[in-house]
Amino acid sequence: MAAIHAASFTTPRPWSALEFADLLARPDSFQVAVPAGFAIGQSLGPEVELLTLAVDPSQRRRGLARVLMGAFHDTARTHGAVDAFLEVAAENAPARALYAACGYTQAGRRRRYYRHPDGTRSDALILRRSLAQD
Repeated sequence: MAAIHAASFTTPRPWSALEFADLLARPDSFQVAVPAGFAIGQSLGPEVELLTLAVDPSQRRRGLARVLMGAFHDTARTHGAVDAFLEVAAENAPARALYAACGYTQAGRRRRYYRHPDGTRSDALILRRSLAQD
């Protein structure tokens, strides 16, 4: 997971193998995976948060992210969630398009939330989706 995450992200910074292990050891966290990607969520009562989604860059544009999002939604429902939330960098057009196609709409904005390696900052959009849609 750490290798795929590192190949996928500079902002926010990639997570280490130890960070993944610590996160997945928590009882409120879960993962869904395919050989070239994964999604990790955190259950928060009737809400679930998508903490990260990553697909190996060499395997993109094959529908894997949509498969992972579907599995994420299904697993979230088994944890009792009725709404899903996530944060995405405002300038990340491919991710925003994916999330819009999966039924997410903007619920808020965190100004200057992400710090880039060059020191600049960008906004995070908070997106929401009802899990009753499917």
